[in-house]
Amino acid sequence: MAKQENNLLVGARPMTGGDGPNSYARNSVHQKGLVDAAKQMINEAIANEFDIKNQIFDFSSNPCFKIADFGCSVGPNTFISVQNIIDVVKSKYQLFNLTSSNSIGYIPEFQVFFNDYIDNDFNTLLKSLPPSRNYHVAAVPGSFHGRLFPKSTLHFMYTSSALHWLSRVPQEVVDKSSPAWNKGKIYCTGTSKQVSDAYFGQFKTDMDSFLNARAQELVIGGLLCLVMFGLPNGI
Repeated sequence: MAKQENNLLVGARPMTGGDGPNSYARNSVHQKGLVDAAKQMINEAIANEFDIKNQIFDFSSNPCFKIADFGCSVGPNTFISVQNIIDVVKSKYQLFNLTSSNSIGYIPEFQVFFNDYIDNDFNTLLKSLPPSRNYHVAAVPGSFHGRLFPKSTLHFMYTSSALHWLSRVPQEVVDKSSPAWNKGKIYCTGTSKQVSDAYFGQFKTDMDSFLNARAQELVIGGLLCLVMFGLPNGI
């Protein structure tokens, strides 16, 4: 596990830390737009898909609802996202307790795990936590392309504007003898099909790794929410 983790961290480039004029915290308006656009869909998914009845047994001995934001970076967007998730989950428990014959009689506590690469500015992130938050906090440094939590730990997994970042540069694009050599460029727009295929292949590998890891960490009946960039079919 440690060896794999170290390999995944090669070439990691976190967002600019701190709270200065060039920091991610002050330059993530477009990412907040995605958070806002996805809010209603997330609310509906929790209301319609999250299985409270399946969680009663676990909560009877450990009444704590665990949420993780994978690729949280630095700044207010992650706090906005997790607070929205918590508010909707609390509302669902309140409704369940009022209307179900299997009422559990309480609302669980909440614990939020903020994850990003080890070089992420967790100091600034934790210093800027909302003082009136209604959840417990832990920082979890490490690549989300591998395992980060014990099996069946998390009830809600969330990631936004993060999965397009690859775990590494495809080896083919830096090999001068490869048809996919990218001539030292750091982008693939307008390049050859071989270069695009190399990046696409790395993305598929990374997505498989991400989903396989999360599948082991999610509890039965839990939810995984992916907010990410995409293109319409045919583009």
